[in-house]
Formats: sequence, structure tokens, C-alpha cells
Amino acid sequence: MPQAGPGGYISDPSVINSATLATAPARQRRKDARPQELLDAALALFVEKGFAATRSEEIAARAGVAKGTLYRYFPSKDELFKVMVRDNLSVHIAESAAQAAQYEGAIADLLSEMMRAWWAKVGHGNAGVVCKIMMVEARNFPELARFYVDEVITPSKALIGSMIDRGIRTGEFRAVPIEATVHMLLAPMLHMLLHEHSFGAHDNCHDTMSPEALLDAQMALLLHGLLAASPRT
Repeated sequence: MPQAGPGGYISDPSVINSATLATAPARQRRKDARPQELLDAALALFVEKGFAATRSEEIAARAGVAKGTLYRYFPSKDELFKVMVRDNLSVHIAESAAQAAQYEGAIADLLSEMMRAWWAKVGHGNAGVVCKIMMVEARNFPELARFYVDEVITPSKALIGSMIDRGIRTGEFRAVPIEATVHMLLAPMLHMLLHEHSFGAHDNCHDTMSPEALLDAQMALLLHGLLAASPRT
């Protein structure tokens, strides 16, 4: 049996090495997973209490760690929220922009596809919750609001505006005011998102029509007004 040396340490190096090899991977996996655990705990509390009312120590407690551990990964609650925005929203905008740049078909089809993809990725789940939190509480957090505008709103409007402009330049769309048209596209989506993550949380408040059906109707109405030629069947 290995003997303990001075101070109680095991003197057999082979025992130390095997113990280290057995525990290090598990500890490393736990360490690697901790940022996501903190983000998940924060999101759950933001939904329950709101961003302003949630304290950093509550996030740490929900994740099962000390408050100091939270600050080791995220210097502040605001910085944590910024990571949440980048992970759930910014990444989807960047992916959509890359897909749009490579697309070579009818812009009407691209626009419809992008709007449906946005709802599938953002309307449901964590991304939609992050959007709703920001829309509800941005007024009280001007620095976070500015970050959200730069990170989400401005790139989203630029992406949709570039598609409409592309359709106008190719003659597929008639000349329309691009900025106003972008707002017309986004407004119903944001309305659906707010409904989904507020009234939609209650069983007796569900809309009788699915978001997908509403989106289909919106795109049909808008595209028939955009197209320069007769709408395709």
C-alpha cells in the first residue's frame, strides 16, 4: 500500500498520476460546461424576475456555484447578457448574411426563406426570450440598448434592406422606400415574438392561428406589393 509522506501526501508517484488522470478529464469537462450553466441559470431567472430584478448572486446560486465563480467567467451581469445576445442572436444574423451573399435565385424566394428561418431560429426558444427581455427592459439600460442596436437591430435591418435593394436593382421588385419596407417586414415578426413569450406562456391565451400561418400571409401580402411583374403562381 502506498505510504503517506510528510504532510500526509502520498509518496508513490504512480498513484498520484493515476488519480490525476482519472479526475482531471471530469473536472475539465465540468469547467468547460460552467459558462453555459451560468448562462442557462441567468436566462431562467431573467424570465422569472426580469433582467433588472435579478441579482448576480442569484444567478450563481441557481447554477450551484459561488458568486466569485460567476465573476471569473463574466465580469458583470451586463457582460453576461452580452454573451447571451451574441450566442443566441448575432450568430444567426451572421449566418444569414453569409447565405444571402451566396444566393443566386429569385430575391422573393430568398426573402421568404430568410423570414421563415428567422422565426424558426429566433421566434422560439432562448433567442426569442433574449429579444423579449431587451425590448421590455432596454429603456432602463441605455448602454445595453446601444449594444443591442449595434449587435442585432442594425445588422438585421442592413441584411433585409440589402435584399430588397438587390431585388429593385435586378428589376424583380418595383422601387419602394427600403427603410420603411424593412420596418414593415420586421414589425409583425416582433409582434409575434412578444406574443409568443408573454401571452403564449398561458394555455388559455394562445392565438388560434400559428405563427407560421401568419408569416405566410404576411409574406404573400408584402411580396405581391413588391413584385414589379405579375405575381408568380
